Amino acid sequence: MAAANRPGLPQLKSDHAQVRICCCAWSFNPESPMSVSVTSSVPVRGVARWLVPLCIGAGVYLFFLGVGDIMLRDSDTLWQIKIGQWILEHRALPTTDIYSFTRAGEPWISSSWLSQVLFALVYEPSNWSGVVILTSLAIGATAAIFVHLLEPYLEPARAFLLVTPLLFMSMGHFLARPHMLALPVMVAFVGGLLAAADRRTAPSWLLLPLMALWANLHGGFVMGLALIGAIGLDALASADRKDRFALAARWAVFGLAALAAACCTPYGWNTLLASTKILSLGKLLSMIWEWMPADFSSLDLFGASLLGLIAIGYYSGLVLSWTRILLLLGLVWAALNHVRNIEAFALLTPLVLAKPFAEQLGVTRAVALRAADARSSFAVSAIAALAIVAAGWSITRSYATPYRYAFIGNQSPAAAVDVLERRHAQRIFSTRSDRRLSDHPQHQDLHRWPRRAVWRAVRARLLRRRRGQERRDAPAPARYLPDRRDAAEPHGARLEDHGPSAGLEAPLCG
Repeated sequence: MAAANRPGLPQLKSDHAQVRICCCAWSFNPESPMSVSVTSSVPVRGVARWLVPLCIGAGVYLFFLGVGDIMLRDSDTLWQIKIGQWILEHRALPTTDIYSFTRAGEPWISSSWLSQVLFALVYEPSNWSGVVILTSLAIGATAAIFVHLLEPYLEPARAFLLVTPLLFMSMGHFLARPHMLALPVMVAFVGGLLAAADRRTAPSWLLLPLMALWANLHGGFVMGLALIGAIGLDALASADRKDRFALAARWAVFGLAALAAACCTPYGWNTLLASTKILSLGKLLSMIWEWMPADFSSLDLFGASLLGLIAIGYYSGLVLSWTRILLLLGLVWAALNHVRNIEAFALLTPLVLAKPFAEQLGVTRAVALRAADARSSFAVSAIAALAIVAAGWSITRSYATPYRYAFIGNQSPAAAVDVLERRHAQRIFSTRSDRRLSDHPQHQDLHRWPRRAVWRAVRARLLRRRRGQERRDAPAPARYLPDRRDAAEPHGARLEDHGPSAGLEAPLCG
């Protein structure tokens, strides 16, 4: 019996939402049924459409804030901060190699200069909280954008269940380095391209500022330029034949504009050339862990995801257009070729498959809002968003204290010198020319230790050791110091915070 037909039971109505409560009138029959049903109107879904991704992003941010030490395990972090400090101190951008041993003085530009400056600004000696907070914010923003892009095809709760294993799959490369700050920009830019292809239209011009930002944050923007052509081809293949020429012209104009936006850096078009030069290193790339191919000697999340993708394809009978197949194969090949591309595979593959999968299963969830309802939902979303941001900031201030995080000591260049001393190394051979100290065949621990200062420190300390003249309190020769800000600092002091100065100077001391 409906509640509206019963006297004494009010029916609640609102201009923005309608809630119906259906229950039995009070009677002495203990077996009277009772039911409660809630029906949300479009504006309620509109509010959830913006708030749920924000809540998920905030949760992901707080999680990685709690495990922030895992981001401080790569010696490249020290170098990135040091370059950022150099830029801030000299108010200029480097044009020659500063800290290399084998390539010192050679022409070189920093394609990640903006990320390096941001890391340098948030870093404080003996305090890694700023670096962890900045990296965690980037991961949280990536998760929020990812869930929002999947909203037309997947419920937010299911999108969260999907993004969780994808983030864990990518955690091996979640480090405090420039590629993390570019990650949300990558997802937003590629997601915008795929959304345009799904609508069979040209991309929005609002994506061009994202490309310019990406080009200043990290050299991976080259992949975004390449995907413009691939995704544009998909849009043309799905468009009507009579509209293809006009659509192709609009995508071509956008591609040229994106190329021009990618050159909006202090280095101009040299940024594009510098980002492509690393791929010309050939076999040298195979000596760097993140550029190595994927290893399937043991099952991991990446291998399990590939097997699961094949199983889902066979079980569901998923049919893709030939252009989407090419996109999928390209992402798989990139991840197989270099493990650093696993996060791109994890975050972009669901966006490529979302619309075809949803259409074949009949679960498209597109929602259109009236103008008045949209304004109302925006106001509610803004208030709730401010509350979420305030809560996140409060938790951050109380948890991320100055001494909460510490750089993992065995990843600092000082640790490499200690390993050499323990193993009584006599000679160190350098066989690489990409601004890193090579590992001796018998000293694999040196696989990732940078640069000119470490090389000179190793040579100086080994010579002193062989001559029996090494003393812990002896000052290091001034010519071995690449960049000392404070000349009054005791040369024999080892910087225990493993900051960027420690990464370059600590091996020289004692």
